[in-house]
Amino acid sequence: MTSGPRGAVRAAGGRRLRPAPRREPPGDGHAGPAADGERRDGMGWWRVNADTLAGSRFVTSPLAEVTACLILLQKVAPANAAERRWLAAHLPAHRAELAADPPAALLLRAALRPRWIADFLIPTPTGEEETFEAEVARVRRSPPEQVQADLAVALGGPPPAPLCRDDLAERAAALLERVWRESVRPYWPRRRRILQADIVARSGRAGRAGWVAALDGMRPGMRWLGEGRLQINAYDYPPRDLAGARLLFVPVTAGRGWVSSRDGRFAVMYPCAGALADPDRPAPAALGRLLGPGRAAVLVLLADPLSTTHLVALTGQGLGSVGRHLKVLLDAGLVHRRRAGRSVLYYRTAAGDALVRAQRPDPPADAP
Repeated sequence: MTSGPRGAVRAAGGRRLRPAPRREPPGDGHAGPAADGERRDGMGWWRVNADTLAGSRFVTSPLAEVTACLILLQKVAPANAAERRWLAAHLPAHRAELAADPPAALLLRAALRPRWIADFLIPTPTGEEETFEAEVARVRRSPPEQVQADLAVALGGPPPAPLCRDDLAERAAALLERVWRESVRPYWPRRRRILQADIVARSGRAGRAGWVAALDGMRPGMRWLGEGRLQINAYDYPPRDLAGARLLFVPVTAGRGWVSSRDGRFAVMYPCAGALADPDRPAPAALGRLLGPGRAAVLVLLADPLSTTHLVALTGQGLGSVGRHLKVLLDAGLVHRRRAGRSVLYYRTAAGDALVRAQRPDPPADAP
């Protein structure tokens, strides 16, 4: 492809492709190159009025979760032990698939830039609870002209010749489907509970303490500046006025999130609370016999401070059951509780730690 006037891109055969509107960088928390390749310092923010905030909503998105996991597979930067185990289970197959499909590997490297994601790969959620199949269909329908233009923006120049082809949207959709099928769908029921628990907790915080409390620290670089200004990152991108737009908040369990906009919709994908809880932390059998399996599961999870809402999501138990378990554990001196803003967090005491450790088998002598 060759460059055309005023940033246009001309494909083989004379088609003139205009780069898509610029998207704020994905959520690795760092400034990235602008479309012209120059680093810019400053701050990006959205102007959000009271009506837009009042009409905003939290939603889950299977495609956003898949994209977050795909970024993790590409960056290989696990944030916790659970992500390290997930990568150990799924990274070899991912690398083997890309090694067998060089165009797909090149496409991912071009679309998932260190601080930018090509627009066509991350369609802004509609605001409704959609299936993965419905969401990925929008990726598959992306016109070749849009794909090429979005890649040109992500790369800061024309895509390389091997990417000048019309099947990139299909290849991208197939990649996302594979990650969903093999690496996300087996865990989706539990992940969805975690995401929904985060939504309940943040919605409750917004209702009790206002949107400032709910938005501050939602993702790295994001904070409420006052006077209707929401900082979305620490970099110099033109401010956007969201008057009349639909504002969405979408939790993901992996990575640090990103922001996107399209057709009057603006979305913040953010790392949800409770995602660090270890899903493979089963209660020892002896502890289950001592306390009961449900209560033992709660005690084991409380190595890190968690709210009742998150415990419900992580264990799959009902709110009443979790509450009863916590009361017994509190009365027994095995857990403490403390307030964090408007939330109440529970965590193990030294006695609780000792009880859990005593029930775990000793590690092998050659264990690291």
